[in-house]
Amino acid sequence: MTEHFDEAVFRDRTDRVQDALRAADADLAVLFPSSNLDYVSGFDEEPAERHLFLLLGRTGDPVFVVPDLYETQVRHESWVADVRAYGDGEDPMRVVAGVLDDLGVDSGSAPRVLVDDSMWATFTQDLRDVLPGASWGLASEALEPVRVRKDDAELAALRRAGAVADDVSEWVRARGEDVVGMTESDLAGELERELRERGASGPAFPVIVGSGPNGAMPHHTHGDRVIERGDPVVLDFGGFVDGYPGDQTRTVVFAGDPPDEFERVHEVVRDAQQAGVEAVEPGVEAGAVDAAARAVIEAAGYGDAFFHRTGHGVGLDVHEPPYVVDGNDRELEPGMVCSIEPGVYLEDRFGVRIEDLVVVTEDGCERLNDSPRGWRAE
Repeated sequence: MTEHFDEAVFRDRTDRVQDALRAADADLAVLFPSSNLDYVSGFDEEPAERHLFLLLGRTGDPVFVVPDLYETQVRHESWVADVRAYGDGEDPMRVVAGVLDDLGVDSGSAPRVLVDDSMWATFTQDLRDVLPGASWGLASEALEPVRVRKDDAELAALRRAGAVADDVSEWVRARGEDVVGMTESDLAGELERELRERGASGPAFPVIVGSGPNGAMPHHTHGDRVIERGDPVVLDFGGFVDGYPGDQTRTVVFAGDPPDEFERVHEVVRDAQQAGVEAVEPGVEAGAVDAAARAVIEAAGYGDAFFHRTGHGVGLDVHEPPYVVDGNDRELEPGMVCSIEPGVYLEDRFGVRIEDLVVVTEDGCERLNDSPRGWRAE
């Protein structure tokens, strides 16, 4: 179980998910190794070829069905007490059928079952075989409305992750002239190391170091290009802290004079990012936040060079609802966390992106990042 979270946190989450199950008129959720499973149980594991499920009914405690070789691990790393194990020579679906009986789910009737969104098709088919009369949906129907508003434990972890990203951001700026002559990959490796040394378990996603023209490709990660004097360098990174990611972007010139037009573009993007942050408050549609940031860039004549959404939700997954994108009429609520990251990308020249995570509060928002946003390294 995550070090800083106690059983009460997971019981509260389970209760709220069960409320959502009943609201969705669903009888059962079946979770698979994923962020949904981690959210409810505290058990974080990669999918594998053996059946590993958490079955959650409308009431009562959840039940794990796991291979024998996972039993001790699950009991140690999760709050869930009812763990039913099977051996490699046994049929796991017989164990599942017994759990269904105990949960009051009649396989011969027509229960409504929500399966984990990322569940492998082979396991979904096995569930269909033991629930032939069921109707089916996705677990996000019950999980997403709960997960989208972060609880206090999650917000604390996200703040710690934000502080780690800030520390690393300030560290890399202080490198200054020393960065010139490094390859993007070398600098990315140093950023990963610094994230770990400052408390992250590892990078939350592939570190982006986009120098010069590579910065004009928003999802360029890093390569063998040598960072030169005057290069704008897009730095997008964050680390996992207690299972939750940091995610910030700064665009920095480490030494020398930047190319023509760069200073203007950076100012436009910085103003757009500020406009997006200032638009975040309860009741505002996510699409309106995108519009606020985009209007600044369009007014400056760079609308065609901003070709991605303004942001995304952040939680156990680095990208999750709410998505800050044109047309999203979902209203923001206190406890939601999202990135605000407009950018301008001039092909074969340079790119600029500035990103912070924000949490929606009762009357506005709180930034989770506060490292310098200017372009000069010092």
